[in-house]
Amino acid sequence: MELPVKSPVSGDRSTSYTIQTKNLSCTYQRPYGEFRPKNIIPPRFIIRNVSLEANPGEITAIAGPSGAGKTTLLEILAGKIPSRNVSGEVLINGDPINCESFRRLSGYVTQDDALFPLLTVEETLMYSALLLLRATKRVARERVKLLMRDLGLDHIAGSRVGQGSMIGVSGGERRRLSIGVELIHDPTVLLIDEPTSGLDSASALHIVSLLRLMAVNQCKTIILTIHQPGFRILELIDRLVLLSSGRVLHNGSLQLLEERLKHSGHHIPSHINVLEFAIEMITDVQIQIQEAISVDDTNNINENEKTSTPTTPSYAYANSPLEEVTILGERFSKNIFRTKELFLTRVVQAVVVGSILGTVYMNVSDDGGKVSLQTRLGFFAFSLSFLLSSTTEGLPIFLQERRIFMRESERGAYRVSSYVIANTVVFFPFLLMIGLLYSAPAYWLVGLRREVDGFVYFALVVWMVVLMSNSFTACCSALVPDFIMGTSVIAGLMGSFFLFSGYFISQESMPDYWIFMHYLSLFKYPFESLVINEYGGRKSVDGDEYLRQQGLKQSHKWSNLGVMLGFVFGYRVLCFLILSCRSYNKTRK
Repeated sequence: MELPVKSPVSGDRSTSYTIQTKNLSCTYQRPYGEFRPKNIIPPRFIIRNVSLEANPGEITAIAGPSGAGKTTLLEILAGKIPSRNVSGEVLINGDPINCESFRRLSGYVTQDDALFPLLTVEETLMYSALLLLRATKRVARERVKLLMRDLGLDHIAGSRVGQGSMIGVSGGERRRLSIGVELIHDPTVLLIDEPTSGLDSASALHIVSLLRLMAVNQCKTIILTIHQPGFRILELIDRLVLLSSGRVLHNGSLQLLEERLKHSGHHIPSHINVLEFAIEMITDVQIQIQEAISVDDTNNINENEKTSTPTTPSYAYANSPLEEVTILGERFSKNIFRTKELFLTRVVQAVVVGSILGTVYMNVSDDGGKVSLQTRLGFFAFSLSFLLSSTTEGLPIFLQERRIFMRESERGAYRVSSYVIANTVVFFPFLLMIGLLYSAPAYWLVGLRREVDGFVYFALVVWMVVLMSNSFTACCSALVPDFIMGTSVIAGLMGSFFLFSGYFISQESMPDYWIFMHYLSLFKYPFESLVINEYGGRKSVDGDEYLRQQGLKQSHKWSNLGVMLGFVFGYRVLCFLILSCRSYNKTRK
């Protein structure tokens, strides 16, 4: 089904939504020590008894000093805070809100942008459109072009987003792009955390003016948090909710706030706007303005409390699993091949290390004696240590993708299984290329078994090794909270895999309670396979003796390969389960 293409800031909407909260409170249980039982430490209120209303066609701004609870209130409305920490009611058109359904009809823009820095502005919006809209590529492309025009991004459509030291679009353009990602599926309700944060006055005014057009022309309900806006921005805001220490001090128009301040005996200087003055005088305001909502405001809320359109039911996914894998795979590919630090470094590293190792071991004799055997075993051990350790450098990329994955999966853009499959499929050919680039110089320069089938098997084992390492890193990135913890966990487990592989200490010498680590080692199976490939079926006294001591047979070549393939998919399945749990916990709050 193709969607009609219309401008995001023009056109009528048949269904609009009024958001209300009644006596909304959110608590945070403070940490407690060994000598301070939890039951004697009362929870701290982040927001308390907040009642407000946001109407379609209007911009409702939540303001207040730092720590007032602005972002927490917005996150509750967006369904980001666990329900066990929240009391009170959140209503949509008078009905209790369904968080899962509400996520589908709303858009939530966080203060920190979660964008792929290596994609262009147009590609970022295009992939969002393809994943969220039931539309063909042609319709999605037209939708993206209209959205870029209305957001003022069409002149930088081909520019990469960038991040940090990477040259990209400006801060204001990044902010508009983040809003555009949430607008691509045309949400009825838009929640934005600090849309003007870190921007100059002109960029901030541009963004709020754009939001004003959307609210008025398309009858969207827009709720945003804001901190000390300028005069011209305040003129675009319809309703102001002023918070202090989690309590509502004012809920109404800016003019009403000015009247209350003057009625309380305050003189507002001409060089400062009303909101800035109110925030500066927040202590006095809290004492003298006790009512968050006036009698008139309360009557208006009661008049608007009527049952109308119920919360919409859950939507199905916009694409089939195969289509999701195709779209995500294309996006993954662009990110990998545009990450020069990852792509070029891995390619050069594979060729250089393979060549250097080949020259180091090139003059070792192949007489089948103990010296030759130990030298080749050392080559295999070093190769596997290098290959298993080198692919873990993709951890930062996995962690960056996880942030975007969590945001997209929360709003039902695609299935978790599609994400994991696409990630796996894209890395298969990339890592095959890395394996071949390493194997070709290393195998022939070292002078391993001079047969084509021996080289093919060696390259196949190397490919399985880098795939195992990549899957292991993906699994750890789904589990750990940050990069520091991730590197610690990966380094510790990799060290354990090396230790219990059987190369440094034989299986017979290991304590029984550590045997399980021997069979879980990512080092054990490829090491045995390389040894069998070199000495199995070959006339070598010491080689045959070593195989016999280790209990290795020619048939283990293929069974070990099957175990390695099992590790590749096993870690991917575990990654899928972890991400599914994370996604489920987020969407079921």
